[in-house]
Amino acid sequence: MINAHLRKALSKQTWQPAIRDWLKNTLATGLINLTALVVSGLFVWLLSDVVLHGLPKLSWGFVFDAPRNAGRAGGIAPIIVSTSWILLVAIAAAAPLGLATAVLLTEFTRPASRFGRCVEASVGVLAGVPSIVFGLFGNAFFCVYLKLGFSILSGGLTLACMVLPILIHTAVEGLRAAPDEYRQAAAALGMSRSAALLHLLIPAAAPALLAGLLLGIGRAGAETAALIFTSGYVDRMPGSWLDSGRALSVHIYDLSMNVAGGDANAYASALVLIVLLLTINSLAMALTQHWLHKKMIRL
Repeated sequence: MINAHLRKALSKQTWQPAIRDWLKNTLATGLINLTALVVSGLFVWLLSDVVLHGLPKLSWGFVFDAPRNAGRAGGIAPIIVSTSWILLVAIAAAAPLGLATAVLLTEFTRPASRFGRCVEASVGVLAGVPSIVFGLFGNAFFCVYLKLGFSILSGGLTLACMVLPILIHTAVEGLRAAPDEYRQAAAALGMSRSAALLHLLIPAAAPALLAGLLLGIGRAGAETAALIFTSGYVDRMPGSWLDSGRALSVHIYDLSMNVAGGDANAYASALVLIVLLLTINSLAMALTQHWLHKKMIRL
């Protein structure tokens, strides 16, 4: 009798926790799948709306013609050129500074040092600053104080400040993921730190650096508020870095908010921007997966 009660008690202690764990796992899995489904559904909804309204207007002439009638007619060729120049300025200014900061944090600063913590905290705060604040800062500093005016250079330098945290974070993670055996072998061979960085560590972290660069381009290409106050609204073909240039995101905003009858071209421009951003993000994800696959093979 006692053995029967003991077996019954033991069986309850065995299957009750198992059922609770199964319920918790099932609930967590369901919530995760539901969240992913909602996010994917929102993206498909937005994309289908843009494709439905923008695809009929999209053509080679739209891509290679200049805008006419305040953007209601014509294409977006000067807009694409201005956007490309702004992104080129942003990446050219942010990439060296971001890589140098990452090298400083990973190779020349102790992780627990006060200086390292201060720099990392500053990068984190910079990543959380709203884009409109960057736009006001860029207008006050680049446009007014440095007297660059509303120009491609002002817009690009403002975007460089915005993408800097992304570049620093990805570069830091890439350099920290480089095997310590590289550093030890370089020290054993008498290589200087700069030589080890150039020939061993940076090539090992190259996939992460490139992925961060592409993510930075994607982030900068979608910004609107920062460029309204810095690069301007002019929709003609830029002649120099000091000319005002309208970015693609600003063009979409202007057509949809300020130009009556510009919705069709706004949708087509938005479709071009989404395709560019999807291409850039897909490249970044592919490079990240390739880098992680190589790392797993090495381990």
